[in-house]
Amino acid sequence: MIQKPVYLDYNATTPCDPEVLERMLPYFSRHFGNAASRNHAFGWVAEEAVSQAREQIASLIHAEPSEIYFTSGATESVNLALKGLYEMYGTNRSHIITVSTEHQAVLDTCRHLEKLGARISYLSVDAEGLIDLDELDSLITDQTLVIAIMYANNETGVIQPVEEIGRIAKKRNLFFFSDATQALGKVPVDVNRDGIDLMAINAHKLYGPKGIGGIFLRRRSPRVRIYPQMDGGGHEKGIRSGTLNIPGIVGFGKACELAGQMDTKQVTSLRELRDRLESGILDLAGGATINGKNAPRLSNTSNICFSGSEVRDDGMLSALSKSVAVSSGSACSSASQHPSHVLKAMGLTDREAYASIRFSVGRFSYIEEIDFAIEQVGKVLEGLRKVRIN
Repeated sequence: MIQKPVYLDYNATTPCDPEVLERMLPYFSRHFGNAASRNHAFGWVAEEAVSQAREQIASLIHAEPSEIYFTSGATESVNLALKGLYEMYGTNRSHIITVSTEHQAVLDTCRHLEKLGARISYLSVDAEGLIDLDELDSLITDQTLVIAIMYANNETGVIQPVEEIGRIAKKRNLFFFSDATQALGKVPVDVNRDGIDLMAINAHKLYGPKGIGGIFLRRRSPRVRIYPQMDGGGHEKGIRSGTLNIPGIVGFGKACELAGQMDTKQVTSLRELRDRLESGILDLAGGATINGKNAPRLSNTSNICFSGSEVRDDGMLSALSKSVAVSSGSACSSASQHPSHVLKAMGLTDREAYASIRFSVGRFSYIEEIDFAIEQVGKVLEGLRKVRIN
């Protein structure tokens, strides 16, 4: 039996996998020690759990455990990476290149750095949401410090040409920072193959707990040095002070271990669910289109524009909200009254952006839920069309 409302907003957050929760529970009670307590067994147990999680996370992205530092989430990791780099190197190199479709955490951090004297260049994207590598190369100067480009877009699922970006960064002796929040666990991420020097990650998009994230900092070729943004205690080798969230870290590690076990069959299954959803909705909604359809996309993500179906503004989203959990884009910007900056950058009008909905399936989605969602979309479209006619 279908549990209603059906959840199709996995890019916003994911439920904790039962195996993740089971792994975490003892660290709330029996193993409650502080990993910084080096003088007794409670601290040693906590420290060992942190070390194991570091290894699990590093293994998933092909890094060294010593290159993983824990934060409260991806937003903090973004701030730590970009502000920390600028404080360390900004006197000599103060130019940052990013993309107009980045998550707001990157865009807002860049605006903050602009006030401090940084010069920010914003790459445009084409109608599919992809950057132009030639434009990227042309923007680089001897003052450029870092290229900051997300791995996969949270609203459209469009995957940027990360390997090529990494090669450009390496060739021009620049740092490459990537927000891999949406990519982790959905596509194979390899910081060495991709040439990534700093990377933001978090657990709650990966069937892990909320409130825990991490940052990858390359230790060699090149060695990345950043100024910490929090002082007090010298935790995480002085990179990020504060008592470690042991249950969260344990859960993050387990979530990464499970993600590492994901095989081609599971990826194919997600893609089949997404394609079934898209096909069913497009059959019902004449004139609807898929944003970023012709670009490489995450197998679980579909951003559909209903403007061609005579749907006005966010009428579809409001009407669906009681039966199907979906979103207009980033969960972090859901309260905003402005159209999606991602879709606008891809050339959509305000009306088209307002009439676009993101559907994202996940590990616990199944066919009956997809068919129910298609059915609900059909009912909503019929109702909206009747209202329009009257």
